[in-house]
Amino acid sequence: MIRKIKTAAVAAACCTVVGAGLAGCEGDSLAGGSPSSSGTPKAEADPIKGTERIEVGGTSVNVSCAGDAAKGRPVIVLMHGGGDGLDKLAATQKQLSKDDRVCSYDRLGAGKSDPPDGPQDFSSSGKVLTGVLDRIAGDGPVVLAGHSLGGLIAARYAPDHRDRVKGLVLMDATPPTMIEDITEAIPESAKGPAGQVRAQNLAIFQGQNPEKLVITDGKVGSAGSIPVEVIKHGKPYLAAIPTYGPRLEQAWSAGQRAWLALSSRSTLTTAPRSGHYIYLEQPEVAIKAIRRVTSQAAG
Repeated sequence: MIRKIKTAAVAAACCTVVGAGLAGCEGDSLAGGSPSSSGTPKAEADPIKGTERIEVGGTSVNVSCAGDAAKGRPVIVLMHGGGDGLDKLAATQKQLSKDDRVCSYDRLGAGKSDPPDGPQDFSSSGKVLTGVLDRIAGDGPVVLAGHSLGGLIAARYAPDHRDRVKGLVLMDATPPTMIEDITEAIPESAKGPAGQVRAQNLAIFQGQNPEKLVITDGKVGSAGSIPVEVIKHGKPYLAAIPTYGPRLEQAWSAGQRAWLALSSRSTLTTAPRSGHYIYLEQPEVAIKAIRRVTSQAAG
């Protein structure tokens, strides 16, 4: 959610964090078992090679897949942050595809997918994700690896879909209580860059973002005992926000710890030389974590 820390740009950064992970909060779950729009049984879906558009619920979704499926191993699904697209994950996908089947997709309103018809919520976003999984993994298991808003969406989706989500990797995922964190850390009276961060992020939460996704806080659900790795940034970039930055850093760290409640097999690590984009700044950290979780899920 917080990409860059320079005056007005700080706000966009915070949004990236938010964009990284919202999906299905308490009372607003990421449910959705919609089959692929073609009506083809999930288990018989033709494998995607390269990048192509698929139809999900009457909309066109841009999907990219690489690598061969290994027997007994789940398909890895990479989920981009807010304001990004699957193209930003290309290098990560290429590296992981040497050993596993890896896919990514542009959410509605992002990249080359169709824009949403209207405001989205966690339920509608979850239905699109379900449609994508039906097409790329059939009835097989998946590991979701999400950055920022993508991490939030993955973390909210997994508890309601234990039958198919067998592992999670959250890369600096948007905390589950980001709205509360920002409003408590930065008062309404704040001026300058801090005030801009507050106002712009609250607007984004209300749906003023390319995905038109309305973002709400929520409790962390349980995904059982699946392997979960939470990776937090090590460079305190949020602290650069005048006056209120240290409070946001503390809230962000607390939010990463909160995600540990997802599973009895959750771990939290820090990427010491990375800011928000861990998979770009310390790709080896992200790659190793995703491979570990995938191996554990396969075991």
